[in-house]
Amino acid sequence: MADSIAPRREAAAPATAGLSRTVKVTSKVPAAENTLRILKLLASKRGPMAASNIATALGLPRSSVYHLLGVMEANGFVLHLHEEQRYGLGISAFELSSAYSRQEPLSRLGRPMLASLVDVIGESAHLAVLHGRDVLYIVEERAKNRPSLVTDVGVRLPSHLTASGRAILAALPKSQVRALYPNAAAFSARHDVEGAIMKYSALSSHLDQVRQRGYATEHGEVTPGFGSIAAAVTDHLGWPTAAVAVTFLEDKLPPDQWPALAARVQKVADELSVRIHGRPAR
Repeated sequence: MADSIAPRREAAAPATAGLSRTVKVTSKVPAAENTLRILKLLASKRGPMAASNIATALGLPRSSVYHLLGVMEANGFVLHLHEEQRYGLGISAFELSSAYSRQEPLSRLGRPMLASLVDVIGESAHLAVLHGRDVLYIVEERAKNRPSLVTDVGVRLPSHLTASGRAILAALPKSQVRALYPNAAAFSARHDVEGAIMKYSALSSHLDQVRQRGYATEHGEVTPGFGSIAAAVTDHLGWPTAAVAVTFLEDKLPPDQWPALAARVQKVADELSVRIHGRPAR
């Protein structure tokens, strides 16, 4: 493998840093900027907010906030909960989110980054997202002269058996992981694989190791003889959006080389986090 991989960072723009602090607006179109700031603030919260709290959080006059909220409500971007006297995101904001998903920005942004990673390390790489308890592979970049893998685009695999899934699960709150795996029936029956995770206590212990190490691994649980290393891609709230992973023949890569490869994978995952205006996990 080459000495280093250095993804470009000039596009980095931390979109949500300092949402709760007073920010001086210097835009030539302050109404447009303040509208976007309100939407970003509402999107960052777990529930609706009072207009007065929005004004305080963004350092804006209450009268301006009420005016902007009225326009956004009329256009469906916010919903006024009259009984609670709070504002939440409206259906138009949801439609924007759906359009974002339809345009597949993760795969479009991730594909060239994975291609560059594959060129440097000479091993296959993929990008996966969590779908229920499965991971869904959305990008597959196969290295030259490397064997075919089961992780083709559109394939779903149990997340607890894959490095990609473990990287994502480790970045979730423990309560969320527990909700995904409430009982033994949630675990796939893979008795043919030695050491496969088959109960929650084993999964929880493994995820603790992933959090401490900063990346996830998999040793032949999906395909015997193949290992994988993965790191999570996180959004502006630090929530895992996807995972970048590489897969290789374990007998071709000694264990002492895994940390160096993991560092490359982490770097690409962090760069993709930045490009989606997220917050890198490290």
